[in-house]
Amino acid sequence: MSTSRLSTFFPALAVLGSVTSLAVGTSYAKQLFPLIGAQGTSALRVGFSALVLLMVFRPWRWTTSRADAGTIIRYGITLGVMNLLFYMALRTIPFGIAVAIEFCGPLAVAMWSSRRPVDFVWVGCALVGLLLLLPLGHGEPLDPAGVMFALGAAVCWAMYIIFGKRAGHLPAGHTVSLGLCAAALVVVPVGVAHAGMALLDPKILLFGLGVAIVSSAIPMSLEMMALKRLPKETFGILISMEPAVAALLAMGLLAEHLTPLQWAAIGCTVVASVGSTLTAKRAVPLVPGAPA
Repeated sequence: MSTSRLSTFFPALAVLGSVTSLAVGTSYAKQLFPLIGAQGTSALRVGFSALVLLMVFRPWRWTTSRADAGTIIRYGITLGVMNLLFYMALRTIPFGIAVAIEFCGPLAVAMWSSRRPVDFVWVGCALVGLLLLLPLGHGEPLDPAGVMFALGAAVCWAMYIIFGKRAGHLPAGHTVSLGLCAAALVVVPVGVAHAGMALLDPKILLFGLGVAIVSSAIPMSLEMMALKRLPKETFGILISMEPAVAALLAMGLLAEHLTPLQWAAIGCTVVASVGSTLTAKRAVPLVPGAPA
């Protein structure tokens, strides 16, 4: 294999590894829900992720201006709320579907940045996918509360990208590690209030640390490596596979079997995401560590 092909193959493999690691970690995180709830699980995931990335990136090495600190705090709060809402959605709707709904956030940002006629095709495709998933009485309706939590996570993901763009001049490790600290200050108190002393069980803490590493630390590191070596368009296409990968892994790890209509909805979301990436007038900054 030529050097040029290798330089594209390995970063692409890193993105797919990131998507897979995120899906596996989130699937295992769901197993903690009966013990500490979605709130407690989110607290462990975000809290441990912040600690791990602080040790890895050591953000105190950089000077942070007051303006940058404000941007990072907003970025982190949005990240924390997004994670919490997403885990709340997972209580009652399948993992793959929650990811597909949440993808509406970055899709909206990508399409708004272009607003060309072809984008209406992708908007229509995304809307079809969303309508197939909404609890409107067709097929097996999803839990309305779960759908609303997923839609809230989608809004937060859109805001997360916007705030991440404003912090784009800072080192990625600096932004993500400090942002996760701000996220932890939002999510951990909610988890403690809900789960209480159960969070201090050594087995739960160890499981939570594993979830944080597999669903946050590893994916973020792989994505940041890939972003430095791949065109943003290629990265966007690969990351668009996330809803399908999540649905497939959830089928094996969580026994969450979707209906043909729900698979069609996920397919519409993937097509809309790939299409908007391919036809984007200008690249929208992609921030590592987004969702689930």
